[in-house]
This record gives sequence, structure tokens and C-alpha cells, in this order.
Amino acid sequence: MPLRRIAYRAIRPLLFRFDSEEIHRFSLQALRMAGGSGAGRAMAGLAGGASLEGADVVIAGLRFRSRVGLGAGFDKDAVALRGWAALGLGFAEIGTVTPLPQAGNSRPRLFRLPADGALINRMGFNNAGAKAAARNLAAARRRLPPDFVVGVNIGRNAKTAADDTIRDYLAVQQRLAPHADYFAVNVSSPNTPGLRDLQTPKHLRALLDALADAGQRLGPARPIFVKLAPDMLPGEMEAVLEAVLATRAKGLILANTTISRDRLAAPGELAAEAGGLSGAPLLTGTRGLVRRARTLVGDRLAIIASGGIGSGQDAVTLIAAGADLVQLWSGLVYAGPGLIGETTRAVRPA
Repeated sequence: MPLRRIAYRAIRPLLFRFDSEEIHRFSLQALRMAGGSGAGRAMAGLAGGASLEGADVVIAGLRFRSRVGLGAGFDKDAVALRGWAALGLGFAEIGTVTPLPQAGNSRPRLFRLPADGALINRMGFNNAGAKAAARNLAAARRRLPPDFVVGVNIGRNAKTAADDTIRDYLAVQQRLAPHADYFAVNVSSPNTPGLRDLQTPKHLRALLDALADAGQRLGPARPIFVKLAPDMLPGEMEAVLEAVLATRAKGLILANTTISRDRLAAPGELAAEAGGLSGAPLLTGTRGLVRRARTLVGDRLAIIASGGIGSGQDAVTLIAAGADLVQLWSGLVYAGPGLIGETTRAVRPA
């Protein structure tokens, strides 16, 4: 077992004694402070243990300094980007960002399932809004490494009427376009009522076409990725991918959290908490989704695999299934920051 993983495992029981959302908030603030000083960035680099030499790849017209990035939902408001870069990630996806600030669902809303290496969340797109995200990202840009890619995951406010949904996505795109390298269109979170209805081919095409048209008017085009749910039936997935291929989207993110609770070891009352499940139980499903999608789309779309990565070998499995890039989230909670270096080494281009 890698030394960094052993060291993190020694302190993890202490961290897990505290409320999961409070530890999440504390971790972000610590990482924000670390990213603000040379000594802090050096310490973060040691903790992450990633060597980026020879790890860069070009995907969807963007050069990523490595295949390993941060999934959306961890740093919603772009408060710790310099810290994420210092840890050795190749890219980070902020958000989900909505036009207006919103508090999200009531607490508690983030739960650990240690027996499964998993989390359940029903955060509900809690974020400070597009204006704050743009301000934070603009400030970070001046000090980020030039080869660190930042994606912006965009969504709609919970109280937005169905007829105004596209307007919400366009508002975030317009506000963040000067600062984003790519956009991730979130139509798959289980925690915003009605959001997954946007995955139907008709609605999805209308949304992606509107974003592509608006993007052309906002300057250099930012690639658009579509983040899909893992809970689609086989026939539904084929129809959705055909719809995406008919637009100017450049890639897929597979996948969001799942509403499934199959074969969990956690106690029944904990496993039954409402929200999306993430972490180790998703790995097999993510691999299947990536493999099916790659078979269906060939090389016409890039694929980011997100879900279930807890080791370097997990990341290798998803790259072998057809993913171009991978994202970490829940695995960092259970394996610690050393997972960044472990996965970066494992999926370094040949």
C-alpha cells in the first residue's frame, strides 16, 4: 500500500468523527489557504505526490497536463483552485453553478457509508451563484499554472420554471465564459426535481443547441460536455447519445450519482437516505457505461469517466474501457490526496 495512503488511513478515523459536511468545508478552506502561499503549495504537492512530466494529453481541443481531474460538486464556488493545482491534478470542474445563489436542501444532506467506501448526498446545487463563481475564478486565473484546465458545471436554480430552464443555463454560460475552459451541462443530478427530464432527446438537443449558438457569440468556443445519469435503461442511453451526436457537444461525463442502492453493506436506514450515491459501488457501472458509450459514439465524442475511482488500477480500468480522462471525488475522502499521484502515474500516456 502506498505510504501516503497509509498515512491518511491513520488520520481518517479522526476526520470521520466530525460531521461530513463540516469536514468538507474545512478541507476546502485549508486547501484554499495552502494554495495561497509557496510553502503551502509545496506541502500540497508532497501530499498529492503527482509527477506531471510526460502526463499531458489533448482532448476536445484542450491540452490537459494530466488525465486526472476533480469532479464537480467538491469545489462548487471555485474557492480552492490554486490548492487543487498544487496537489497535482490536471484539471478541476467547479460547480454545479446556478445563476442565482441558493442554499440547497436542508441539512443533514451528506452521509458517509464507510463499509462501502461511498457517500450519499442530497446537497441540491448549493452554491454562491454565477457572479461569485466568476469573481473567484477570475482571481484564481491570474495565479494558476497556465496548463491547468478549469471546467464549469452549469445547472438551473431549483425554483426556476420549466419554461425558463434554458435561460438559466445560458445565464451561467454568459457569466462564466471569459474564465472557463469547458462547460459541463448537468442534466442528471437526482437532487433537483425535474432536472433529469432534460435528458430526453428533444429537451437535450434544444438545450445543447442553444448553448452552442450562444457560445459562438461569446468569443472562442468552449467545448461542451454533457453529464449524464448512470440510471438510464439501455434503450434510453442509445437515444440520448444519438441526440448528443446531433449537436455540437464535444464530450460526455459518465456519470452522475446514482439513485440505486444495490448490494450495499451499510445499515438499511443509512443506505435508504434520499440522494445520489457515489464512491466505490459505482465503479462497475461506470466501466459498463463508458464501454457502451465508446462503442456507440466511436471517436466522435470525448469521454470523462467519473464514478467509483479509489485506486490507480480503477482509473486504468476506466481508461481501458474507453475513457479519455478521469475525475476523482469520493475516492479522495476515503483514500486521501495521495490518490492523485497514484492515479496520475497509473494512467500516464504510453
